[in-house]
Amino acid sequence: MDNNYNRPVFDPRSFFTQRTALTYLVLVNIAVFLVIQVIRVPAYLMNPGTSGTIVADILNYLAVPAYIPALARHPWTLLTYMFLHEDVWHILFNMLWLFWFGKIFLEYLSQGKLWVVYILGGLSGGIVYILAFNTFPVFHSYVQLSYALGASASVMAVVTAISFYVPNYSLYMLFFGRVKIVYLAIALFVIDFFMIPAGNAGGHIAHIGGALFGFFYARFILPRAIGSHFPLFSDMIAGLKKVFSRGRRASDPLADRGRAMSDDDYNLRKAERQKRIDQILEKISKGGYDSLTREEKDFLFKSSGKN
Repeated sequence: MDNNYNRPVFDPRSFFTQRTALTYLVLVNIAVFLVIQVIRVPAYLMNPGTSGTIVADILNYLAVPAYIPALARHPWTLLTYMFLHEDVWHILFNMLWLFWFGKIFLEYLSQGKLWVVYILGGLSGGIVYILAFNTFPVFHSYVQLSYALGASASVMAVVTAISFYVPNYSLYMLFFGRVKIVYLAIALFVIDFFMIPAGNAGGHIAHIGGALFGFFYARFILPRAIGSHFPLFSDMIAGLKKVFSRGRRASDPLADRGRAMSDDDYNLRKAERQKRIDQILEKISKGGYDSLTREEKDFLFKSSGKN
């Protein structure tokens, strides 16, 4: 696939008036953050000694705990934690990464898939975090006090999924120039791995869990990834080509039914139709069925003889 050099540019007015999965995800994160801040300020003004306790209680109720008995009491936290942020820098950087790569994601994949990757990536990050804190001895002394919050695991899933789905897509980076996004995803994964001993181990482990899901989703679930790495999918495309190439003259969608055609005219139109079908099937093998335009889907449907 050719490199795409268009950088996502943020237009607040148009972005927040759109009804896309990306808009809703960003708005939910911002709304939850603002609600917590709205509670924090009056709590501080009324009783500064208890404001921190009130916010801590909210966070403990919505953040995912590493301690399994606590998780059993609050199972919903595996979902709520991925929309929860405590400070402005945390949510700012997460939403910027989500916006940048979410825009790229929606250039190639559907809004439904963005929801799937965000939610399941967040769940994967939370599960890996919980398993790690209950497995490795280094965490045993404070597993009962540890909890995770933030959209980072979900964002890492989105970043990794689209980066491995369109690995040749590139962005301009200051001091580096054009960089393929797949290299950014790999760099983020490596940084998270080596940062585990440096602090916030739970956060880095959750990031890794989200990234692993994104990689799995791109490589083994999305049609294009399957076509790139499994001969079976390529064989299926080849089989479809044979099916479409057997179309009868009477059902030729390119035929001019208003007048009789000469054999040369018919053969020419048949060759043009087959060339178009081959191009569409090649597009499916690279980008999946969702990458087709409405006109291409209609053409393929009619060409299959299912009129």
